[in-house]
Order: sequence, then C-alpha cells, then structure tokens
Amino acid sequence: MSAEFFQRVIVPVANEDDARATTSALRPYVAGSDCTIIAVHVIEKAGGAPDKASVEQRKLVARDIFAAVRERFADTGVTLETELRYGTDIASTLIEAAHELDASAIVFTPRGGSRWQKLLAGDVTHNLINESDIPILALPDREVSDA
Repeated sequence: MSAEFFQRVIVPVANEDDARATTSALRPYVAGSDCTIIAVHVIEKAGGAPDKASVEQRKLVARDIFAAVRERFADTGVTLETELRYGTDIASTLIEAAHELDASAIVFTPRGGSRWQKLLAGDVTHNLINESDIPILALPDREVSDA
C-alpha cells in the first residue's frame, strides 16, 4: 500500500482487545516506516442521559487501552500519539479528530456484534464508511484470521 496512505493514521481503539487486534493487523504495514500512528479512544457521552461510568473510571480504562497500543508498537520505529476524545456519536467524533489532526487515513479492524446489537447501539463501522471524507481502511483481524 502507498506510504502516503499510512503517513499519519488515526487508529480508533474501543477497548484493550480492540487495541490488540487493530495493532496486530496494522503492524506489518507500518513497522520500520516513517509513519505516525494516532490512537484515538472516544469516551461516549450520553447526551443528557446518565453516563455508563464516571469520567474518571473511563479515563483509567483509556490509559490501559493506550498502554496496550504502546506495547504493540514499541519496537516498530513508528511515531505514536494518543488522543482521548469525548462525543455522543463515535463515528463523527473520530472523523472530526481525523480532520483536526490532519490524518491521511482512519484504519481499524471491525468489531464483531450481531445485527441486532448494531441496529440498537449503532454501527460505528457503517457510519465511518458512509460519513467520512477521509480514506478508511478496515483491516482483517489477524488473530481471528490466524486461528
């Protein structure tokens, strides 16, 4: 793939498992390159309804997620940044971050979930693909593919 595509990449990470899956899938494309990876975790705000957990609890979770990303990219030579965002719509928040951070692409591995879960909770992958004007790359989950 083009080096320009991976020049400055937004990598959404929802949880530690997602961070491990996405970094495993992305490593072969960026290891040893002059690339900047920006791991972005979005703390979803309820928009007036009670939040699922306190902001402090969710910041602690984000810290662990970012630690997993750092661990996976430690020996690759890429520049790694982390970004914590807040928003009521995860896809829109990620796209906004990509614009503000001058990203060349948004790269992720789609997370599982039934059609009902996606219908009820919203499908971030679908919304990213349909709403983004920044290139999107959905990588296969290497851990699932290798199994």
